[in-house]
Amino acid sequence: MNFLTLLLLSLLISPSFAAMNHGGMIMDETGMIMNHNPDKLPKDCKEISEDVDITIRGGHKFAQDFNGKMFTYDKRDWQVPPCARVNVTFINEDDIRHQFMIHGLPGYMYPKGMFTIEIYGKGQKTGSFIVPSRDYTYYIHCEVSQHTEKGMKGQLKVGKGTGDLDSILGLTAPLTPDFYPINNSLYTWLALIASMLAGLLFIRL
Repeated sequence: MNFLTLLLLSLLISPSFAAMNHGGMIMDETGMIMNHNPDKLPKDCKEISEDVDITIRGGHKFAQDFNGKMFTYDKRDWQVPPCARVNVTFINEDDIRHQFMIHGLPGYMYPKGMFTIEIYGKGQKTGSFIVPSRDYTYYIHCEVSQHTEKGMKGQLKVGKGTGDLDSILGLTAPLTPDFYPINNSLYTWLALIASMLAGLLFIRL
């Protein structure tokens, strides 16, 4: 193994390479921030109107008041002015992976229109994105498998927004409510009557 190969290997395993920043992607062993943007303005914004600092906690304990749900954020509804720089501190309070992911941002600035903070376990990260000037309601969720369905959804309104999204816990009704119909056949009713009669006989004895 020659000197150049040894030098390259030592650089790759050194602590300075543990955290990588490739444009808007920041990664380390605890998680990542995708499409971090603290300074590039959308085309329809002449300047940053306001800095808005938001702290969001995610985890199992925040879903305990919602039957049938497993995870959610401590808050699920935010409103910011047009052209604001939104500085998000996302705190994961579980020992499993969670995300704060927002959709619908301008694709010419944010690939696939997304800004994401992902944390692999308990911990926190802070990242920034700048919203355009139009009134709009942006969709927020955790894209880890089934976490959205289990309650991890929210919304961010820019300006007046464009209305509320469905299925936001504690805020809006689900698009498709959970429904568990009971199909009582004749045999079900006979079994119920028989069990009630048996109970009455047992009490008398």
